[in-house]
This record gives sequence, C-alpha cells and structure tokens, in this order.
Amino acid sequence: MYKYYNENPRGNHRAGDCVIRAISKVTDKSWEEIYAALCAEGFYIGDWGNNNGVWDMYLRQQGFKRYICPNDCPYCYTIADFATDHPTGSYIAATGTHAVAVVSGDWWDSFDSGTASVIYYYTKEEE
Repeated sequence: MYKYYNENPRGNHRAGDCVIRAISKVTDKSWEEIYAALCAEGFYIGDWGNNNGVWDMYLRQQGFKRYICPNDCPYCYTIADFATDHPTGSYIAATGTHAVAVVSGDWWDSFDSGTASVIYYYTKEEE
C-alpha cells in the first residue's frame, strides 16, 4: 500500500531527491545526512550525488546488495507488485529513473509511484 513520505526539509516534492528520500527511509537516517553523504561520495568519484553509480557505491559501502528483477515481463512488475511480494524487510526499489523505499510491504514516496516498473532493488542482509 502507498504511504506518503517526504523528508525534504523544504517539503519540495519535485526536487529530484527520490534517492535521498528512499535511502533516508530505509536507513532511518535524516534527509540531510544522506544528502551530504551522497554529495561527498559524488565529489570523491567526480560525479553528481544522485547519479545511479554514486548511490550504488554508497549503498554497497553501507552493506546493501543489489538484485536485478527477472526480465520476463520488464514493464509489468510494478512497485506495487514488488511491495506485495515483499511483506517484510526494507528495500530500495529502482526504476532506472526513480527510487522508492519499500518497507514491510508498503511503498513510501512523495507521490503514488505504484505503477512504475521495478528494474532492480537493494536490500541489506541482516547480520
């Protein structure tokens, strides 16, 4: 089920900060902390903080693993489907141009992105 979530400190929901919001929700870290961490990571490798390669590297350094969704029907496996299939745990589902937090079977976003197609996702294995 869709749950509204927007930790942007200005309440901006068109800021292009979906990656920051998704990581913030899944890690229980503040929007500001994630923003600064991604900017630092981007600076280190010479790229923008919300570039897919930058946040991929950041998540991997934090112990997350990336998984690719099956390509049987690349446009029919939606965020809503993913959330239904993952009733427990915390995930960051990615569409290629958008990232969404999925926690305990709900997707958390600043708008209802449930019809977007998931290409890959991240999760942190419990230790």
